Amino acid sequence: MASNVTTQGQEVVECDLCQNPVSFFCRRCGVSLCDSCVPDHLRVSSQTGHDVVDFAMKDDDCTCFCESHPKHECSAFCKTCDLPICLLCVSIKHKSHNLSELSDKIEELLKSIGQENNRLQSSRHELERLLDHTAKQLSSLSSFYQKRKEEVTARGDEWHKQIDKTVKKLHQELDELKKNNEVMLQKQKKELEKMIEKMDEMNWKSTRLQKAKNVTEMQKFVPAIAEQKIMKEFTQYTFPTFYECKIDENYLQTNFGFIEKMQEIKISLFGKRFTPDPGSERKVLEAPSVSSVIDTGFPADKKYNNRLYRMAVTDDQKVWMAGESRELKLFDLQGHIQRTVTITTLGFFICMYNKQVVYSTNETVKKISDDDTVVTMFTTGDWGPCGITGSASGDLLVCLIKDDQSKVVRYNSTGTVLQEIQYDSQGQPLYQDAWYITENVNGDIIVTDFKTKTVIAVDRLGIFRYTYSVKKNVSEFCSLATDSVGHVYVADSNGDKIHMLDRDGRFLRYIIPEGGIKSPRAICMISDGEMVVGERDTGLAKRIKLSE
Repeated sequence: MASNVTTQGQEVVECDLCQNPVSFFCRRCGVSLCDSCVPDHLRVSSQTGHDVVDFAMKDDDCTCFCESHPKHECSAFCKTCDLPICLLCVSIKHKSHNLSELSDKIEELLKSIGQENNRLQSSRHELERLLDHTAKQLSSLSSFYQKRKEEVTARGDEWHKQIDKTVKKLHQELDELKKNNEVMLQKQKKELEKMIEKMDEMNWKSTRLQKAKNVTEMQKFVPAIAEQKIMKEFTQYTFPTFYECKIDENYLQTNFGFIEKMQEIKISLFGKRFTPDPGSERKVLEAPSVSSVIDTGFPADKKYNNRLYRMAVTDDQKVWMAGESRELKLFDLQGHIQRTVTITTLGFFICMYNKQVVYSTNETVKKISDDDTVVTMFTTGDWGPCGITGSASGDLLVCLIKDDQSKVVRYNSTGTVLQEIQYDSQGQPLYQDAWYITENVNGDIIVTDFKTKTVIAVDRLGIFRYTYSVKKNVSEFCSLATDSVGHVYVADSNGDKIHMLDRDGRFLRYIIPEGGIKSPRAICMISDGEMVVGERDTGLAKRIKLSE
């Protein structure tokens, strides 16, 4: 084998037969040759056949030679022996075997390689997004933890010198968490980079083999590329949060506050991909029409004159209504009331979950059973729940608010926290006052923020996707709804209209039916071409036909 010698910082490959620099390579013999050794090599070993090429091209195997007859190129493939063969083999050793054209086998192998390569490359964009997200988390790690330290220090200043010891202890805890967090993120970042590098290597090899005829090399490569796995699960690391407690000099450590430990939450990385059917796109009518009106009968709030707050559509095309009353009402689309259930608070936020109506109140999420009994599903601690929606995965997504903080939490039916979404990749808060929430068909989690008057979307991993707002923030965004192709509809109470966005948050048009809508707050889809919009101040729910 050729040896490598470093001269003045440059690596020089030496000839296998002498000490001169290499210029050529014999593929048949596997030896490196200089200019002067090539003629002797060809003369001495002429019986074996040679394939002498420029040394730089030694890895470009474009020719497939027969194992039994090295001087002959392969032109057929023996299916019985799973081996490329030459014409001599066809008439001798493999005469009675099942044979095929070599080109057919090449096409079969390249197809397999292409499919496996496409499988790998299809996940590359997702991995790049995760790599970018992880890199941003790493870059913002110090500033984020510094902010938490400042919160702890501010709390410590309230207690003056008697809590200096506690402040120091929590600082140390944060420092240790930061180290662990950084180690895990660095490891995750390297793993993602390594996977992407391996995919690029497979892609390069696949591209090179497209021009080759070396079936043996292809056969070796097929299992090699097939065994390359793609990441099916991504570990999301949450940042710690400092929780303040009431000051009690007798129980400093207990009541000063604590650091919520970093969590590892496993989230499926590659779910069912959303590919809208081109034929499903319907053109919205220039002037959508109101086909019927439901008078919900909710009384008016004495201070603001509000009546109707939220709606949720059932599988059998009925609509639950929640308003300025300690009642939830179920109507059919003709406006006939079907059920009335008494609850203990106003129904600001409701949704359908497992075919039952669910609502959030105080620090509790409750549901209405089939016999109209109110059942507590779970509590949310000292965070107050607002908007709530069922997800395609069978979980509940709930907007939570505490003081000046806001987040979205994914719960299962028993109240176990499955995911928390609060910060972006730089550790900055995503929400100030998360109000209403929905999930789009592509997995996006979309929230209206009451304080910033914006629509905020993150993907199913909680990574920021887009925001939508209007100039001067004159709109008051309330309920949201989506259709089967990913359009987003946002009720604008101040603007007396519905904003229609595409699945990436780009504005498409306003929905204003004939006769108009006044202060729309509640909204739900009953089909792709039809929605119900609830007017906050009149208490009327209007069934609007969007398309033919």
